[in-house]
Amino acid sequence: MKKNIIISIVLLLNLFLFTNGQSSEGDKLLLKVDRNLNPESYESYKKLINIEPNGRKKEFILFTVKKGKDKVAALFISPASEKGRSTLRMDENMWLYIPNIGKPVRITSLQSVVGGIFNNADILRLDYAEEYFVKSSEEKDGMIILNLKAKKNSVAYDQLKMWVDKKKSLPVKIECMTQTSMLIKTIHYKQIKNFGKGIIRPSVIETDSPLHKGYKSVMIFAGLKSRKFKDEIFSLSFMRNLESLR
Repeated sequence: MKKNIIISIVLLLNLFLFTNGQSSEGDKLLLKVDRNLNPESYESYKKLINIEPNGRKKEFILFTVKKGKDKVAALFISPASEKGRSTLRMDENMWLYIPNIGKPVRITSLQSVVGGIFNNADILRLDYAEEYFVKSSEEKDGMIILNLKAKKNSVAYDQLKMWVDKKKSLPVKIECMTQTSMLIKTIHYKQIKNFGKGIIRPSVIETDSPLHKGYKSVMIFAGLKSRKFKDEIFSLSFMRNLESLR
């Protein structure tokens, strides 16, 4: 009798996960958002700008490559002091390569290789659907609001609240929060641009944080296109050779 009850509970749980998990309309929309933001495998050029309350700016230019769901690498092109540095993300694991050190060192998702409000998880972003599931959704003023929950404790933000343009299936704003729903930062998606071959997405991402009043970080995409890569490119030994992909 007890065994039958346990089996019934397991079956009900599996049914719940199936009907409320990846098969839900919210999760399908999240997958669509990911593909509208960028191809599954791609290369891109982007500028990162950190802006301080006094107006002072620090800029970085990065060349980024991504393959599939869990492989991202980025190369610093400028400023000269950072040129040749590279970062690698394999699922939850991240490394930084500095030429004069010669050996990749571990970094974490909440650290930032560029300073400012964008952390490493923002810079080396995986698909949202890879790290989050849709807990609930609602429609309001032409927007669909997705309430996302992290699939693992190691994810940079435990909760996301994403405002999605219903017609374009692109994010407009994302609030990043802790387990206790404390707001860490807000990410704004702006200036939709046609990058060619069907890629039409925001070219500017801005972020601000109540924890860093007066500071702002901006990410500007100058180029983005689909590209296939071999797995060996996303390895510790190849970090010093990322320049050869440009």
